[in-house]
Amino acid sequence: MEETIGILGGSFNPVHMGHLMLASYLSQWGYVDKVWLTLSPCNPLKSPGQLIPDMKRLAMLNLATKNKTGIETCDIELSMPRPSYTIDTLTTLAHRYPTKRFKLIIGSDNWRIFDKWRDSQRILDEFGVIVYLRPGYPVDNISIDGLEVVDAPGINISSTFIRHAIERGRDMNIFVPAGVYKYIKDNNLYIPTAKK
Repeated sequence: MEETIGILGGSFNPVHMGHLMLASYLSQWGYVDKVWLTLSPCNPLKSPGQLIPDMKRLAMLNLATKNKTGIETCDIELSMPRPSYTIDTLTTLAHRYPTKRFKLIIGSDNWRIFDKWRDSQRILDEFGVIVYLRPGYPVDNISIDGLEVVDAPGINISSTFIRHAIERGRDMNIFVPAGVYKYIKDNNLYIPTAKK
C-alpha cells in the first residue's frame, strides 16, 4: 500500500514542541503515515538575515526527530535552487520517491494567502493540502478539492517567541525538544552579539 508522507516545511529557527505535537498528531491520527519536517533554506517571504546557518537548524531538527515515531527530517531543499518553492520541493520528492504519496501541511494563516503561492492550484490537484486550524484564522470554504482541514490540538508558541525569550535570558528547555536547548546553549544561538 502506498505510504502517505505529510510535508511540513519551515525555517525551524528553531524547531519547537508545537512542530512535534502537530506532526505526531497527524501521523498517529492517520491523516498521513509519516510527517517529514522539511527544512527551508530561504523562504521567499522572509529576510535571509533572520536565519541562523542551515546546518545548525538541520542539526536541531535531527535532534528533535531522533527516535520519534512517524516524524522524520527532510533536507532536500538544501540541495535545490534558491529561493525554494513548495511546488518544486513536492515535485522533486515525488520523482525521487515514486512509491510514496506526498501531501502539503500548512496552517490556516498560510491558507489565507495560499493563492499567492507559486502553482497553488497544481499543489492542490496533484498533491493535496492538509490545513491545520490556527487561532483567529478560520477556514471558510472546506469543500475545495484536494483540501483537508484538521482541528489538531496545538499550543500558541512560535520560533519567534523562542528566539526572543532566549535573547532575554529565559530558560526555554521545556519549550523545545530534548537536546535542542542544549545545542542552542552550546552554540550560543539567538544571543545578541554583544552578549556572546
